Amino acid sequence: MTAIYRSEAGGQRVREQYERTLREWPVPCEHRRVPTRQGETFVVVSGPEHAPPLVLCHGSGTNAAIWMGDVAAWAEHFRVYAVDMIGEPGLSAPSRPPLDSAAYAQWLDDVLRELGVDRTALAGASLGGWLALDYAIRRPDRVTSLVLLCPGGVGRQRWGWLFKAVLLRPFGRWGRRRTLRAVAGLDVPGVERFLDTMVLTDEHFLFRKEPLPVFPDAALRGLTMPVLVIAGDRDAMLDTRETARRMAAAVPHADIRVLPGVRHSVVGQTATVLDHLRRTGVTRERSGGLPGGGDESPDQD
Repeated sequence: MTAIYRSEAGGQRVREQYERTLREWPVPCEHRRVPTRQGETFVVVSGPEHAPPLVLCHGSGTNAAIWMGDVAAWAEHFRVYAVDMIGEPGLSAPSRPPLDSAAYAQWLDDVLRELGVDRTALAGASLGGWLALDYAIRRPDRVTSLVLLCPGGVGRQRWGWLFKAVLLRPFGRWGRRRTLRAVAGLDVPGVERFLDTMVLTDEHFLFRKEPLPVFPDAALRGLTMPVLVIAGDRDAMLDTRETARRMAAAVPHADIRVLPGVRHSVVGQTATVLDHLRRTGVTRERSGGLPGGGDESPDQD
């Protein structure tokens, strides 16, 4: 598993740290390892077995642990599936098919089939927001509600922050901490432990270099399910103003919230997300197996 790490030893350190963190999951849970066409996928499952499903997609360089501050509230109302994305520093396969393809939607088809989920609410942050959008666009009948936190794929990516990161890189862990605080917005109360994890990850993980594909307006207009978008107005990685403008124009029913003074890491929105999901009637939904005997949905152009 060295393909996504600088070394096998470094990858092992990151995985061990993640496994220690998982032991502190705030609610009862089970760990599932499901087979997919891209390799094994790891999922943390919480909440009542017969509650409506909610699938969570984390961002780049992270894993299911980013939801630990949210899951206790959400698992009171949902069967929550926190999925480790392939090719990221979790416990799923290191596969990285091209983002500009149907591969990730097909992978999620496999995950949901193995979990016995047909229709679901879907929430994603950053790269996970791109993943959630990609799936909702390709599989609109399978997504009951969509929550996007600083999502990729709508506003343009920004690269100016890389210059500061390069200048600080020679300063080792101190430089990495300064970069993550300034760029990712990890300078707010309550995220110190997560910051430590991200510093360790940054030392050993090879981040994706592939630009996020941008969804065309026509694709966004196909989002007929309830949509909540939350992003920070000081995001150094993604153009929040463009994200808000394009989503408002293409998805006029979307609830779009731009948080003043917030950078890329959107935290403290647990109650807002839960209120959106409950108001949009998601808690009255319940999924079963895939229709038609378990065949996956066809890809949409």
